[in-house]
Amino acid sequence: MAKVEITVNGKATSANVEDRTLLVDYLRETRNLTGTHVGCDTSQCGACVVHVDGKAVKSCTMLAAQASGSDVKTIEGVAGNGALHPMQEAFHQNHGLQCGFCTPGMIMAGIDMVNRLGPKLDEATIRAELEGNICRCTGYHNIVKSIAAGAKEMGKGMKKAAQ
Repeated sequence: MAKVEITVNGKATSANVEDRTLLVDYLRETRNLTGTHVGCDTSQCGACVVHVDGKAVKSCTMLAAQASGSDVKTIEGVAGNGALHPMQEAFHQNHGLQCGFCTPGMIMAGIDMVNRLGPKLDEATIRAELEGNICRCTGYHNIVKSIAAGAKEMGKGMKKAAQ
């Protein structure tokens, strides 16, 4: 057994878990944060994307013990003050989901894109960056549109924070 201490969505957590426990399983089963989905178990689909120390990670490829001491943010932790995160709102406004299974991973990947590349994302960049995220329901058009709109809104917040 491994003792893991992880800050999840701003809250310190700790638990004893089997050494082989994946981060996605820790989040879903130990922390009851079921927004992080298990889609393929092979890191192909991106439904399990979370942020670990500010970087997007497929949580089905990381052991919970590897995340010990880290700050983990899940889809449940991106909204704040009773309002959706700009990327979440953009998915809502631009119909960037169909069944919704891939949506948490897409949103987390979109936020990561903006954090790494800035808010001015073109369609080609968004599509290239989404290569590790699979949606089986849509043609990606509204997902790309949603990420572009979310990036623009996040950019407004970045400008305010810089002032």
